[in-house]
Amino acid sequence: MSQSHQSVHASDLSGRVAIVTGGTRGIGAQIACSLLAAGCQVAVCGRNAPQHLPQAAGRQARFWPCDVRDPDSITSFVKAVEAQMGPISILVNNAGGAPHAPAATVSPRFHEKIVALNLLGPIHFSQAVYASMHRAGGGSIVNIASVSGVRPSPGTAVYGASKAGLLGLTRSLAAEWGPEIRVNAIVVGLIATQTPTETYGSAQAMAQIAASLPAKRMGAPEDIAKGVLYLSSPSSSYVSGATLEIHGGGEKPLFLDQIERFQDA
Repeated sequence: MSQSHQSVHASDLSGRVAIVTGGTRGIGAQIACSLLAAGCQVAVCGRNAPQHLPQAAGRQARFWPCDVRDPDSITSFVKAVEAQMGPISILVNNAGGAPHAPAATVSPRFHEKIVALNLLGPIHFSQAVYASMHRAGGGSIVNIASVSGVRPSPGTAVYGASKAGLLGLTRSLAAEWGPEIRVNAIVVGLIATQTPTETYGSAQAMAQIAASLPAKRMGAPEDIAKGVLYLSSPSSSYVSGATLEIHGGGEKPLFLDQIERFQDA
């Protein structure tokens, strides 16, 4: 296993084929490593090949180029994975994100790209694996959502809206595709990856933000991987259409800070 990603113990998923979009770095790479450690064959995708691929338990993920905003690229990727690895049992729609941008002034094209990445991509991927999962005898789709989809998201308004849409998609597909295919979502809070480092600028700033959370720390990629393994395993066989919140208790409401200052005065 690579030194940068620790394994997460879970139910045995030996022989299953899993796809992790955005699985070459950050949370996605840890999810891929954890699925490998649980016995899966794992395919990851991206627009550019990474220098290092996730690996664990003597196995390495396989990479195919794919633009998750392009339905034709998604279809080609899924067909290639099934042809070379077998029918797909697990899909983790992890790819996503958005830079901060003022909603009033960014171009319509910018908003369209954000929706295509965070909502349309998961829709097209889910459609693309549907038949393959039936050939596998059933499957599990895990959509990686965000706290931005369950509370206001100033500065990333359309990202928040697309993640809220992803939660709605999760519930609808679970109702339409069950019982053969289970569909669940994980609402992700602040995770200590390269992204928050780039966002907050310094270790001190990150520490201050982490201290403001109920858990008193930012999450780790392993925290999200554990949730994915649970939702992908037989342990969650009666769980579908659900939202698992992994956010350390959520973001502390600002009014609580005011109450604490008043009590300390």
